[in-house]
Amino acid sequence: MRSDLHLDDVGRRYGLRGPWVLRGIHLTVRPGTLIRVEGPNGTGKSTLLRLLARLDAPTEGRVTGRPRTAYVPERFPTALPFTALGYLTHLGTVHGLSRPAAIRAAGECLDRFGAAAHARTPMAQLSKGSSQKVAVAQALLADPELLVLDEAWTGLDAAARTELERAVAERTAAGTAVVFVDHDPHRLADAPDATYTVRDGGLDRRTAPTTASAAGPRTTVVVQGPAGADLPAEASRVVTSVDEPDPGTHRLTVPASHSDVLLRALLTARPPWHVLSVRQEASTPDEAESRR
Repeated sequence: MRSDLHLDDVGRRYGLRGPWVLRGIHLTVRPGTLIRVEGPNGTGKSTLLRLLARLDAPTEGRVTGRPRTAYVPERFPTALPFTALGYLTHLGTVHGLSRPAAIRAAGECLDRFGAAAHARTPMAQLSKGSSQKVAVAQALLADPELLVLDEAWTGLDAAARTELERAVAERTAAGTAVVFVDHDPHRLADAPDATYTVRDGGLDRRTAPTTASAAGPRTTVVVQGPAGADLPAEASRVVTSVDEPDPGTHRLTVPASHSDVLLRALLTARPPWHVLSVRQEASTPDEAESRR
């Protein structure tokens, strides 16, 4: 994402005399940021996401910036004349891949989310969970600069939910902006750069973490680095806390969904950092007790 996306005094209503769903919205989405949008059902969260994805146009105000965008809705249309593999292959060619490259990329995406067994299944015959995996795969296949996720985890099995969290961490580390809505308050806990609440047609930025957010699972990584070296930039971006228990030894805490990004940044640095230990921490004290 080469530049920011701006919503400037944006409002949206349906019909000439319909009530305002959103009004007076100001929002800037910068490259590589992760933004969570919250709010009760019916407050306009999906309308906001559709405006960001440019699937809808504002009634008033301006949306500026045109990043290459991919969108995953909560309910993905399945009445399409393709198999899962055929649909993703078609999209791959639309995005400029050769047909062999598109087939390969489509197969890899399906395999990543545990849907390889349904590659030859017609889209109309897929279950809710399998069609949602295709929805996620088509978004990632586009190599977007802006990824918009509207309850994208809904219907996915546990393994696919975890894989989508990893994919979000990878994309933001690579510079993609991600804006998401999810009903689970623990989803990507501690990871968002900003959290906004849609309320009474407006958008409020949350300035303090909630109890639920603070309870998200974390990974602690203990590392030793080259003498006098700073943490790699990619690692610094994802960690939530750093301390130095001994000279040259650093204890890094990161949201569990971002642990792969942190480890890759450390191990591919030049010179690389030496990983001493990796420990998954329970989400809450009660959960920690239940695992003993």
